[in-house]
Amino acid sequence: MQPIARIVQPMVWCEILGRFILCAMWNTIKTALLSLFCLLSVAAFCQSPSTPQYTSDGQMKKPENYREWVYLSTGFDMSYNPAMSMDHHMFDNVFVNPEAYKVFLNTGTWPDKTMFALEVRGAQNKGSINKAGNYQGGDVMGFEVHVKDEAHFPGKWAFFGFDDNKTAKMVPTDAACYSCHSQHAAVDTTFVQFYPTLLPIATAKGTLSDSYQKESASAAGK
Repeated sequence: MQPIARIVQPMVWCEILGRFILCAMWNTIKTALLSLFCLLSVAAFCQSPSTPQYTSDGQMKKPENYREWVYLSTGFDMSYNPAMSMDHHMFDNVFVNPEAYKVFLNTGTWPDKTMFALEVRGAQNKGSINKAGNYQGGDVMGFEVHVKDEAHFPGKWAFFGFDDNKTAKMVPTDAACYSCHSQHAAVDTTFVQFYPTLLPIATAKGTLSDSYQKESASAAGK
């Protein structure tokens, strides 16, 4: 039995050593693939249309996939100007990028690189089987983005109106939209008061602005 043992024993050790080498190689490969995947994921996030993208001259690129973002609410014929009147009805659809939405759920505040997309569509009441009320038309009649980008804007937030264009210049800071949002927004210059799924979160987190709380208290007392 000894001569056979002398032959078998080296073969067993070779097999064990081979397995060890293969395991070590496989672990190295897995680590390398995981690192590559992480790098690609970070790169993809940085180039994602759900983060602000700009041209070389500072214009914002229109986020084409905004309808894949989180839907917040729809306003119907809303206006902050009591003297404003229209001869037609309008729907305002609001979406926010998913990354910002997830942070808000946990904190009640908006992180840097938050983007709101406002899509305006005309209201229709005649079509197919509809007999009453209004539904949204197929054509987009207006499109705006409200973005938080601390590295680009001294006031952190900025507005962009796109219309039918793929890029847009920043709305000047003396426009009424800036002062209106600053004075009346519920959370960080954004009208969270009009987003029914987010207002309770901001209330629970204690992130409602003082100005909004005073306005709410005043309106409740009337």
